Amino acid sequence: MLKTRFTEMFGVKHPIVQGGMQWVGRAQLVSAVANAGALGFLTALTQPTPDELTKEIRRCRDLTDKPFGVNLTILPALKPPPYAEYRQAIIESGIKIVETAGYKPQEHVDHFKQHGIKVIHKCTAVRHALSAERMGVDAISIDGFECAGHPGEDDIPGLILIPCAADKVKIPMVASGGFGDARGLVAALALGAEGINMGTRFMCTVESPIHQKVKEQMVANDERATELIFRTLHNTARVAKNAVSQEVVAIEKKGGAKIEDIAHLVSGQRGKVVYEQGDPNHGIWSAGMVQGLIHDIPTCKDLVERIVREAEQIIRARLDRALVA
Repeated sequence: MLKTRFTEMFGVKHPIVQGGMQWVGRAQLVSAVANAGALGFLTALTQPTPDELTKEIRRCRDLTDKPFGVNLTILPALKPPPYAEYRQAIIESGIKIVETAGYKPQEHVDHFKQHGIKVIHKCTAVRHALSAERMGVDAISIDGFECAGHPGEDDIPGLILIPCAADKVKIPMVASGGFGDARGLVAALALGAEGINMGTRFMCTVESPIHQKVKEQMVANDERATELIFRTLHNTARVAKNAVSQEVVAIEKKGGAKIEDIAHLVSGQRGKVVYEQGDPNHGIWSAGMVQGLIHDIPTCKDLVERIVREAEQIIRARLDRALVA
């Protein structure tokens, strides 16, 4: 068994995290991750209202007695969701672990900490990790350029970003972006992280609440099957490569594109339909470069156990064999 500061702090068996994913972080997946001994996060904003989030937390508790948390992502918007109400639903539901992400979370971090909730903050840069540490968060999830979703604007891959962060961040840190197997876990530990955060890999499991055809597409895809959109808007997002993402990139390449020019293509509701109906070309959907390492659709239990078992084998056999007197 692999024991780190992260597993001890958050009371989980294995140093593996399933981070928050829009439309994906639901009770059936999160409970399966928790029952496998890893740490799963419900995605607050996947639920249409704070009351629905409360119900989803209750559903998850019916399916597991192991620790799990809730992700709350804060993004600037013309009409932002009622973050304070979602936050209150999390607190009143007795959740003890929260993953925050996005824009200026200080208000949320302070409120969660007042109620004894441990906070993990997702960052894409060392400077943001240090800022979050000063805010008082308990742990950092550091996202390399390989990740699905928003990798930031610095384009720093994990092989550099993780040790750079480990050199400066004092609190426990998990590595995110491009992780999907035992080799990644061992590498993350060697680079200074205390565990790994996997999103795309957990999307492609039996319990993941997305259509089987999308999972099969991810297995068929390789590491090149992503696009970076919103580059010209300075809000870069890595998504699965499909007809829609390629159209978005083409519009941006013409220059001068505004969000209004592509809004009809990048609607979150279109992405939701991809997951629900199984047409990978219907809209934009998140997936990372780690698709190139995904070759099957296991249960969460089998995936977590395989990663930990093989990581232990690598540490004992391959690394020991590399040492010479």
